[in-house]
Amino acid sequence: MTRILLLGKGGQVGWELQRSLSPLGELIALDHDSTNFCGDFSNLAGLAETVRAVRPDVIVNAAAHTAVDKAESEPELARTLNALAPEVLAMEAAKLGAWLVHYSTDYVFDGSGDKPWVETDTPGPLSVYGATKWEGEQLIAAANPRHLIFRTSWVYAARGGNFAKTMLRLAQERDRLTVINDQIGAPTGADLLADVTAHAIRQVTRQPDGDNDAGLYHLVASGQTSWFDYAKHVLAQAQLVQPTLQIKAQQVDPVPTSAFPTPATRPHNSRLDTTKLQATFGLTLPAWQAGVNRMLVEIL
Repeated sequence: MTRILLLGKGGQVGWELQRSLSPLGELIALDHDSTNFCGDFSNLAGLAETVRAVRPDVIVNAAAHTAVDKAESEPELARTLNALAPEVLAMEAAKLGAWLVHYSTDYVFDGSGDKPWVETDTPGPLSVYGATKWEGEQLIAAANPRHLIFRTSWVYAARGGNFAKTMLRLAQERDRLTVINDQIGAPTGADLLADVTAHAIRQVTRQPDGDNDAGLYHLVASGQTSWFDYAKHVLAQAQLVQPTLQIKAQQVDPVPTSAFPTPATRPHNSRLDTTKLQATFGLTLPAWQAGVNRMLVEIL
């Protein structure tokens, strides 16, 4: 039986992974405060001990330092969580002949241009978060050939906070909303990430030539939108789902990124080309609207 070690079980993606990975074998799921084994990414020795004790066939890392602005003021912690801890997991996995599945981000790119980024494009991160995630990718690839790295963007889930929930709350409190319209990406559900992950793990571990599919992949829902158009879609769809919803905001105005200064610079172009992923794993990725609409039904 395949033994899977999941780290970061309490996050949005980790929560969905608990569901999607369970049918694949024995699942040991940990968080930073787990007591049976160490899941704390600031404790590198403890992480290594956990892998040695569990002896998994697959490690899935859904833990990270994702507070993008906060990372600017705590770069060493961000590097430990996003680069050094994943390297430890990759090294320990390699000793066991195990696979490591890891998630990265569009923030590894500088956000220039308007073409979707492909896996072979040269990264140029604009923030500490992006730089540490890029370093993590490189360290994993160097330490263990048996890896799957999925770069994604604009992740949301029904569980926890997300952009759609924020827009719905503000729209019920304010007469007018202003939303950024010069950042372009694809809202991607944690459930989609989890389901594709399970599919990919099944393929690489159960097919004789599975090792040939190791590597880096872009994984986002299909299509693209701005935060402004995303907000408009959420509000319109929410009214269809819940006609009694009291939306106070009668006006939603587009504004540039410069209207909301932040410590960390955001990329303008977060488009990711998923051709490689779809071809390798025989998948068709759904339109971003489908996942958002489903999430709205769930939360409303």
